[in-house]
Amino acid sequence: MSQETTNNVNTLLEELEYRGLIQQTTNRDQLSKRLNEGKIALYCGFDPTADSLHIGHLLPILSLRHFQLAGHQPIALVGGGTGMIGDPSGRSTERSLNTSETVVAWTNSLKQQLSRFLEFNEAANSAKLVSNYDWLASLDTISFLRDVGKYFTVNYMLAKDSVDSRLANGISYTEFSYMILQSYDFYRLQQDHGCSLQIGGSDQWGNITAGLDLISKLDGGDAYGLTLPLVTKSDGKKFGKSESGAVWLDRSKTSAYQFYQFWFNTDDNDVIKFLKYFTFLSHERIDELETELMQQPEKRAAQRELAREVTKLVHGQDAVDSAEQITQALFSGDVTKLNENDLVEALQDMPTTEVADQAEMSLMDLLIETKAAPSRRQARQDIESGAVTVNGQKQTDVNAVLTKEQRLHNQFIVIRRGKKNYFLVKVQ
Repeated sequence: MSQETTNNVNTLLEELEYRGLIQQTTNRDQLSKRLNEGKIALYCGFDPTADSLHIGHLLPILSLRHFQLAGHQPIALVGGGTGMIGDPSGRSTERSLNTSETVVAWTNSLKQQLSRFLEFNEAANSAKLVSNYDWLASLDTISFLRDVGKYFTVNYMLAKDSVDSRLANGISYTEFSYMILQSYDFYRLQQDHGCSLQIGGSDQWGNITAGLDLISKLDGGDAYGLTLPLVTKSDGKKFGKSESGAVWLDRSKTSAYQFYQFWFNTDDNDVIKFLKYFTFLSHERIDELETELMQQPEKRAAQRELAREVTKLVHGQDAVDSAEQITQALFSGDVTKLNENDLVEALQDMPTTEVADQAEMSLMDLLIETKAAPSRRQARQDIESGAVTVNGQKQTDVNAVLTKEQRLHNQFIVIRRGKKNYFLVKVQ
């Protein structure tokens, strides 16, 4: 983080507005004044709904980082308690309830991931990582209903979008109570850590303002809310999904190569917006990339820098180097220089056929077995026309046999038909 600096703007809020990171705020002028007066503590919550965060979480995580770079203290709250309840915001159906053991395991995974993005040190604005299980699990039901629940009228809660949008299909009391628990989180963080600002996605506005109301009634201290925009794509498709599903921050669930390619494939109409959202590049550098995009879009310089910056943020420079080596190898067709891990990562989404170990294998038979060719006639035509390569070497002999010495890392055979169709043979 030491390499990053805030841009030359008057205030942090102006920097966030330049990047399009503010959807709504409460008392904007007062919040701006408070931020300029000195360090504040702020928080964002992340419920453990899976064993990994995904790129939909990046905007709030990086927003916390913007605040820390500006000298403020970020608190990442993992919902070890609320994760057992389920947030109805942005959903049309009830969430499945997970076991306490599952939630604990997922909570620990999220803590490890969040610690990569924020600075935990001895500085005055060192980040904090907390779990609301620490205070929610020990709540006494009667006392909680008397001391906190009485400040929430049913009419007030029904008016919130997160609840109102669920009334047609029904909402359980379990999820109905989520707003009260999140509001109590804000109050506890204010009392225990001096936290005066909560940030979150635009779907959290109702929960955030409910927390502000609770603080006002219980304590009366200054507190603010800020929401981030819903990330949208110009083609109308949902952001955060690839053809193979969610794009995770866990490298074992989404490889560094897949992650890099997701960002590299960003549409021209979205890339500048995403550079502002998801990187810490200077205004000047973003302007340069925008100019280059307009003049030479075919070079995809903006997409390449976006892919490099976000992959580096999430996985480190080694992952960037690996992803670019894989990209070059697949583009050229020469995969022989890839180490075993990179080769597996490069081909993990491609058709894979497992075959028994043999001293020699017929190329023609492998084309049929891997379904690289639909028939022996087509396989023959492809070989004779030079459309087939094996481990980067063009094959023109229809009677060719592949030996053990030709395997990559003693077990892989990579067949390419045409320019883009890859097939992996794994020898058992």
